[in-house]
Amino acid sequence: MAPSLAAVLRGKDVAIIAEVKRRSPSKGDINPTLGAAEQARAYKAGGARGISVLTEGAHFGGSPEDFEEVRDAVAVPLLKKDFHVDPLQLLEARVLRASALLLIARALNPTVLVELSSFAKDLGLEVLVEVRDERELEAALLTSAPLIGVNSRNLETLAMDPAVCERLIPLVPADRIAIYESGVKDRRDVDAAAALGADAVLVGSVVSAAPSPSSAVRQLTGVARTGRD
Repeated sequence: MAPSLAAVLRGKDVAIIAEVKRRSPSKGDINPTLGAAEQARAYKAGGARGISVLTEGAHFGGSPEDFEEVRDAVAVPLLKKDFHVDPLQLLEARVLRASALLLIARALNPTVLVELSSFAKDLGLEVLVEVRDERELEAALLTSAPLIGVNSRNLETLAMDPAVCERLIPLVPADRIAIYESGVKDRRDVDAAAALGADAVLVGSVVSAAPSPSSAVRQLTGVARTGRD
């Protein structure tokens, strides 16, 4: 059984989930020569409580082999952060021994979102449902997913809108874990996420591109959680 991601995100400080990312549709190349295992070890040394891995090759430069390398290199919960839309992909996540996987509410109708979330739970996988508006949050809360991510990036235009997190993070019920996604560049952004009531932040580009990934992660740690009513 893979370690629980949800369990490690409930602490006195805002947890850091660091992402292994070589490139992205919004930024292009970030760190094309990144070594997955070495990067993961640096993240753990810097205090990351979870690690996110993209296995999609065309847009993110990832692979299933990256996931396996990270899994074998560090004993921390791993998030498979791909666009999961088919039950077969959930089975692949189980084979890779992921702790959790991403479901994007915008990409799935609410019925399918519930069905895939339930199937993931049956497989022993935790689910992070990503949302961008109130309607999607309502759909996410119809699932049993323990993790709710709020993405301030519009996946259609790739534009950032910080107001999305400002609106939605406080609306995530206290029994779910609220994750602030996208746009985290420095400690001030973690402070802002904490002020909204986020339990964790997911950070990718800035730590993937950093000359010292461990130092980059460490600089984001130690921000106190404020919680949500």
